Order: sequence, then C-alpha cells, then structure tokens
Amino acid sequence: MKVAVVGAGKLGMTITEALLGGDNEVTLIDKDEALIQKVASRLDILTVTANAKRIDVMKEIRIWEYDLLVSVVDEDEKNIVICSFAKRLGCPQVIARVRSPEHVEQIDFIKKVMNIDYIVNPDMACASEIYKYLVEKYTLTDGIYTADGVSILEFKVDKIPVLIGKEIRQTTKVLSNMLVGAISRSGKIIVPNGLTVLEAGDTIYVIGLERKIKDLAIEVHEKKRYTDLARVMIAGGGKTGYYLAKKLSDFGVAVKIIEIDRERCEYLTDRLNNVLVLHGDATDPNLLHEENLEEMDAFVAVTGFDEENLLLSLLAKQQNIEDVVAKVSRKSYAALIENLGVNMTINPMDMCATNILRFIQKSGIVIFSQLIQGQAEFTEIWAEKGMPITDRTLSELDIPEGVIIAAIHRNNEIIIPSGNTKIQDEDRVVILSLLSSIPLLEALIKQPRAR
Repeated sequence: MKVAVVGAGKLGMTITEALLGGDNEVTLIDKDEALIQKVASRLDILTVTANAKRIDVMKEIRIWEYDLLVSVVDEDEKNIVICSFAKRLGCPQVIARVRSPEHVEQIDFIKKVMNIDYIVNPDMACASEIYKYLVEKYTLTDGIYTADGVSILEFKVDKIPVLIGKEIRQTTKVLSNMLVGAISRSGKIIVPNGLTVLEAGDTIYVIGLERKIKDLAIEVHEKKRYTDLARVMIAGGGKTGYYLAKKLSDFGVAVKIIEIDRERCEYLTDRLNNVLVLHGDATDPNLLHEENLEEMDAFVAVTGFDEENLLLSLLAKQQNIEDVVAKVSRKSYAALIENLGVNMTINPMDMCATNILRFIQKSGIVIFSQLIQGQAEFTEIWAEKGMPITDRTLSELDIPEGVIIAAIHRNNEIIIPSGNTKIQDEDRVVILSLLSSIPLLEALIKQPRAR
C-alpha cells in the first residue's frame, strides 16, 4: 500500500515503522524541519516538510494516488480537517487520531460528516484494557478464547506445581499436544523460547485443541471475580485517567484521582460523577499516605511521564497493593518494569499502531486479533503463496524474538506446530506477537506483490 502519515511524533514514528515492516510505501509529513531531517537520516522513506492542512501540499504529493492517509498530529481538530481534506481530494481511506472526550461523545457524527473511515484513540484503548484487566481479572473472556477448534487458556502456573522451574521444552510431558505461547510475569508479557523457565506466580497462556484445553480448564481455572474490586486510586487526570475513572465509576468502584493541575481538577470534577478528584502531587508519599494508598485494591499510574509512572508503581508495590498498573511509552524501560514487579504495563503507541494495522488488513489476510494485557496479540491470518512465512520449516524461518507460530488450520486438520512444520498456501495460521514486535511480524506476513 501507499500510505501518507501526517505527524512525526512518537505515535507517527511507531505507525511508520510498523507499516514499513509490511513492505508498504510510506510518506511522512510534518512541518517540523528538524524532526523530519532526523527521520530522513534514519529511515529510507519519502519525507515532506510542510503543513498538511494546506490543500496545495496535498495536491503536490498527489494524495489521490495514495491508498491511505493517517493523521496523528497533536490536535484533534487538525487531524479531523487533514483527513477530511484528503478524502475530498480523492484519498480512498483516511484515519484520524481523536482523543478529546468531547469529540469521542459524538464520534459517529464526526466520522459521518467529515467522511473519516476510522478513528484511533490511544487513551481510550489503554483505559479499556486496564478496565478489562482490573474488573474482569482475566484478559481473555472467561480466561479462554476459542476460534474454530483452537483454544487459548490463561491460568496461574501454580495451579500445576510440577511446571514451576521447568523449561518450556519440558512442559510437553505435562501439557501433551499443547503449547505455552506466552507468559505474564511481573507486569510484562514474555513470548518464550524452549529454554525459558517457568516461575512461581507466572500467568501462562496455553494453546491447543479445543477439547484438550477445555479439559485442562476444568483442572486449573477459577471463576472470574467482579466484587473484590472496590477501591482504585488513579495517578494522573489526563485523558486516560478520565476514561478509566468513568468506566470504573459506572461499574460501581470507588475511585480517587490525583491530578497536579488545578484547572484540570475542576474539569474532572465537573464531568465525573461519584469520583473523588484530589489536587496534588501524586509523587508525594505524604499525600498518598493521607489518602490511604495502602487500603486500595488497585493503583493505576497514567501521568504524562513514564518516569513518574514507574516511581509511583514502585511506591504502590511497597504498600502491597494487589494490582498495580503503569502506562509506559518508552520501550527502553522494559527490563526496569519487570524488576519493579508491577502487574500490568501498557504502551499506548504500540496499541494504536496495531489497531491501525488491523483496520488496514481487515479485508485482507487477518481473520481475527485478540489483545492480551495490552502488550501482545493473538492474530489469525490467511497464508498466501509467496509470503515469507510459507514453504520453509519454522526452524528455517527467521522468526523474530517476541513472535511465535501457535497453531495452523489446514483443511479440516488443526496442527500444533513444531520446528519441522511448514506453512502452506491457504493455511490459517494463529500467531502470537508482542505489540512491540508487530513491525517485525509484518515483514513475515506481508502479502506477495501482484504481478
């Protein structure tokens, strides 16, 4: 596809890199010349230093020859206008980032009137995943997901104590014809290899035939609990904090938000019912103590600063809070996050890029996708002849770290693959990938060029 991305910030770059992984032709547009030069020195793409709201700029790049435009600059109104102009000039599909609650409340009207095909909202996406984790306690519906005979089951490894301390390659003796596809450990999703060792407290995601997984579920599963979550403290009253507080409050949870900006506190107080909004610095231990942090069932750090969120998560963990969630955008902090022992971390940039890719591919190779803990994704795709993933054994493929081939549908047969398995044309393939590895996965499943 030929794609124009407007906005060279963190989200724009995440989307651009993901699209390049799928062998798309990308043009990046931003009016910041220094930023564009930095990108041009690192990536082999066409860059344009210009204001994309200008019609003459759109005409100069011949926007009608593109398949898609994605606008992710810093203001909703700019994204809406840019997408509307591009569509009017003949671009077949447009995607806008829209974050404001005022716009979200009338999003269907905006899409219809402004002729926008898809809206991405990283703040709402993060809030929804955090809500799902806190309230449902399972990241998959009822802890189990089934698609055409293949099931994915989530449970604590402690339910089968013999697995603790075992390498993944040794688990087949206990989990016959099943595969440990992912591990959730200290808030981090791990896609394991054969030498990865299971530890006490790990949550594991096991993939296998539906009948075998259902038998295993009877042995290991707990009923999901809703009523245990009563008190949640949220650090940061930005858009993610707002959306999450509203969802939790509507569910019946007592919510406290700590926000440092007084004007923002007044905004939150006016718009949120049954939510206690506190004006203060969430990094102040005295304030946290006064507000009974230690009595909370969950603590969520969603300020605008990764470092603050990590510090706050550490403070909450020291108070033995059961569920601690942090929003972290920098991938370089991954190792640090694991050591802090938080229960869940979420990266809005990766989530947003993945949502856009799945929208693009909805009528193509992707059949379904299912997020787990906002960090990884199960995807089922159609394999086509000429894809890099086909006609070689899995052991011969250059499968990137963070990606695993979980199952294959072939005619009426379901295969839990080994290193000797070959993916064939028209197979339906279930793949697990970390969201941070999506650009690398896209290179594996890119569609062959039409002749």
